[in-house]
Amino acid sequence: MMAPTSLNLPPRLKEEAEQWATRQGVSLDAFVLWAVAEKIGELKQGLDDSRFPRITYRRGASGQPIPVVRGTAIRVQTLAVESQDWQMSPAEIAEEHGLSLEQAQEALSFYQAYRAEIDASLAVEQQLESSHASPPLPRIAVSSPST
Repeated sequence: MMAPTSLNLPPRLKEEAEQWATRQGVSLDAFVLWAVAEKIGELKQGLDDSRFPRITYRRGASGQPIPVVRGTAIRVQTLAVESQDWQMSPAEIAEEHGLSLEQAQEALSFYQAYRAEIDASLAVEQQLESSHASPPLPRIAVSSPST
């Protein structure tokens, strides 16, 4: 059960929060809840790197912390794949995900700083995906009816 809480925000902060909520496709209430939960998680874990203020961590489905662009659910590794494998520029990545150019650039810089860990995480994900992939369907010979 959620406890109702009244929150007074400076007008400019409220306006920016509403804009970000809209960009993320959530209500202002959900965005504020998300931001507070993210901040508390950050403080509890102490994982954030002060060199990358636009990057934080979220717990993934496995329970492991995953680096994401702060205020979004966009994983750094997703942006790294787009840059490395798909040859997308930071500007293209930013446009694709509704991020600022600075957010995209910082995520890619974060990837470079933590490349070994992020690449290892990607390898594990790919291994899990391939082990859970369905085997190809057998081919069935279809003969035409005899006349």
